[in-house]
Amino acid sequence: MDHFLYKDGVLHAEDVSVAEIAASVGSPFYVYSTATLERHFRLFDEALDGIDHLVCYAMKAASNQAILKTLANAGAGMDVVSVGEYLRAKAAGVPGDKIVFSGVGKTADEIRVALQGGIRQFNVESEPEMEVLNAQAVALGMTVPITIRVNPDVDARTHAKIATGKSENKFGIPIARARSVYAMAAALPGLEVIGIDVHIGSQLTDLAPFEQAYQKVAELTETLRADGHDIRRLDLGGGLGIPYANSNEAPPLPSDYGDLIKRTVGHLGCEIEIEPGRLIAGNAGIMVSQVIYVKSGEGRDFLIVDGAMNDLIRPAMYEAYHDIVPVVEPAVGIAQQPYDIVGPICESGDTFAKQRMMPPLKSGDLIAFRSAGAYGAVMSSEYNSRLLIPEVLVNGDQFAVIRPRPTFEDMINRDTIPSWL
Repeated sequence: MDHFLYKDGVLHAEDVSVAEIAASVGSPFYVYSTATLERHFRLFDEALDGIDHLVCYAMKAASNQAILKTLANAGAGMDVVSVGEYLRAKAAGVPGDKIVFSGVGKTADEIRVALQGGIRQFNVESEPEMEVLNAQAVALGMTVPITIRVNPDVDARTHAKIATGKSENKFGIPIARARSVYAMAAALPGLEVIGIDVHIGSQLTDLAPFEQAYQKVAELTETLRADGHDIRRLDLGGGLGIPYANSNEAPPLPSDYGDLIKRTVGHLGCEIEIEPGRLIAGNAGIMVSQVIYVKSGEGRDFLIVDGAMNDLIRPAMYEAYHDIVPVVEPAVGIAQQPYDIVGPICESGDTFAKQRMMPPLKSGDLIAFRSAGAYGAVMSSEYNSRLLIPEVLVNGDQFAVIRPRPTFEDMINRDTIPSWL
């Protein structure tokens, strides 16, 4: 469920007309719903009711500070994968003891910043990283809590580019080597082994891969405890998918996911961390774009819009589907027709949809790309020297620009021409 609905014939974000926002900030732009963000966080939090837990929002999905503060105020921790994300979380007022540092390539500088600023734990990905983390902690006279990410070799049954739990993926250590790696960690003076971390991928629409992975984590917990390790926290990652298309087929509910967690690892007495990102942010945001031209081609019509692959790259990168709707509600029974919906970038890959059935549209009409709140704005770029687009947050009948559109001067003036030119 989200809070983007037609009211009086116009798409609204909560109680604000999307057309009103467009008139104020121009197009294209992203708009997020506070009510949806808060509701989706609560669904996960309530799903783990009855066991000690922390829901850490995976902020790589959407990292604007206004979104982070909204979720932090609701009780969320944060899962970060870079020092930039760490500093964003801190700037949004998230305390260090609610920030988990994940990521496969943490540098010594990144580690040091997080150690000095405060951290809940590091999710360690490899033995070399473990040694660097230990050296930094010892140099600062600290002992840092860690989990070790294990790769359970489980097929998440998702897009190959977002699968992370198979043996050929770059993430974690093979679960078969876990005992020796944990023994190594226990011998390092700057590290305190507190738990196990696992994450098998993103946009999972079936609970079976989670169950396979968590059963392996439960067995490993018992084994490591028998080896003398105090395993008291399990970081189970995120990855629960969202529905991108209007369809009767829906991914599992957070409540079903919570029941699975309780069934597979609830008996271990561990604190549970989960790191949802997409399901919290995905349906909480839309991208709004304006039709520039309607062009007739050979056997097909094109909607050329002012949004492009640099603004929303998921269709070009992942062949991702987004439901696309007109901002002005079409009349009941109006005949639809197929369009290729494309952006203005000089690449054929700048295509959002092919032969998508839409009501007749004309130059100046607004359309909305639904389920664009996750991996939309955060993956945008200035390709073709196009400006980054604004982000807007709605709360009831209010809206605020939370990332303004820069000027062309802002963009150009970031370049420095060397003196010899």
